[in-house]
Amino acid sequence: MVAAGAAAWLLLWAAACAQREPDFYDFQAVNIRGKLVSLEKYRGSVSLVVNVASECGFTDQHYRALQQLQRDLGPHHFNVLAFPCNQFGQQEPDSNKEIESFARRTYSVSFPMFSKVAVTGTGAHPAFKYLTQTSGKEPTWNFWKYLVAPDGKVVGAWDPTVSVEEVRPQITALVRKLILQKREDL
Repeated sequence: MVAAGAAAWLLLWAAACAQREPDFYDFQAVNIRGKLVSLEKYRGSVSLVVNVASECGFTDQHYRALQQLQRDLGPHHFNVLAFPCNQFGQQEPDSNKEIESFARRTYSVSFPMFSKVAVTGTGAHPAFKYLTQTSGKEPTWNFWKYLVAPDGKVVGAWDPTVSVEEVRPQITALVRKLILQKREDL
């Protein structure tokens, strides 16, 4: 009887130890067209998560650079994940349909876009709460960038004054590491 109890306790303990910490890819978000999407679909890829706005002084520079990044690295397990936000200067006032139309028409955006969300405060989207808590950096304006590794852990965060080009070497290094790892797994 004691052995059975000890075995049961050991199994419970092993199961508890096997549970992993939550990460970015554990969350869900509504895409720009209104469909609920599990961010799990991006696990195994490198992601650059960005809170975007259509009427910000950083819009043109960032959208162009983000699309170029997606074009260059997208085929190699990389995605820009864009989350429109109207919290800073009311610079994303349009509907999701209008936001998508603007981004696709003006910048030929091909990366995944999500519905407008709050990124700070009590109403912040849970994925952004996670990004803020794990990076220690909360967005204070549009175009904050969070680099998420294939395992869902945040490995970098930058404010909008840091250009996409300045962040590109860290992104490229992470993508290169992922490609080499996948080759080894073959």
